[in-house]
Amino acid sequence: MEVTVCSRAAPGGGNEDAVAVGDRFAVVLDGATAEPGFGSGCRHGVRWFARSIAAELGRLLGTDGDGASLPVLLGDAAGTVRAAHSGTCDLADPRSPSATVAMLRLRGDRVEHLVLGDAVLLLRDRGGVVTAVTDDRIRRFYHLPWSQMHGKRNVPGGFWVVGAQPDAAAEALTGSVPVAELECAAVLTDGAARLVERFGWMWEDLLAVLTRDGPAAVVAATRAAERAEPPADPDDKAHDDATAAFCRFHV
Repeated sequence: MEVTVCSRAAPGGGNEDAVAVGDRFAVVLDGATAEPGFGSGCRHGVRWFARSIAAELGRLLGTDGDGASLPVLLGDAAGTVRAAHSGTCDLADPRSPSATVAMLRLRGDRVEHLVLGDAVLLLRDRGGVVTAVTDDRIRRFYHLPWSQMHGKRNVPGGFWVVGAQPDAAAEALTGSVPVAELECAAVLTDGAARLVERFGWMWEDLLAVLTRDGPAAVVAATRAAERAEPPADPDDKAHDDATAAFCRFHV
């Protein structure tokens, strides 16, 4: 499996996305931006959290992770990061750091995937058919202000993300496909997926750019679209961190 990746911060900000890749896996995470004017109970912050989860997943997937399912690995990574700052941070705070995640692993003759939150996974088979795996549960609450979104996080009837509760990983959407059926795949944070979700592209268009020009071209197209079409609502993000990892299979 050949993997290429690009991760860029929104203009003027620090990158709260994180990524981990290897010759048999690709993971992207999107840290949930802290609510302005409020603390999170964590002295480290969202960027540290997302990068710590990514690093631990990279370690697990790159060493002894083949024996465990992706939800188990994600839960183990979340548990390790929780233990790393439980003594210094208030992890019961409803605004404690969290992240959405998309994972892909080549395991034997199958490609396994996991999506939790508004990250996206794309698969294109050898007939050219593109499948998007998306977790719509979080999208049901996009209309709510941040103060109300926190009450919907990691509870039945709400939405699920990786955070201070490792058990949330069990709620992820998962699946697997024979690698012989696949030409390529991609994992995207919502900042790269917004070319489709906000700017009217088709998933086929986005994956075609990834295939032809690579992840950096998708991020560049995202920035161009953001500049050309700023949001009508001033509360919407004009820019977002954008991360894409593209995986090509050789069988």
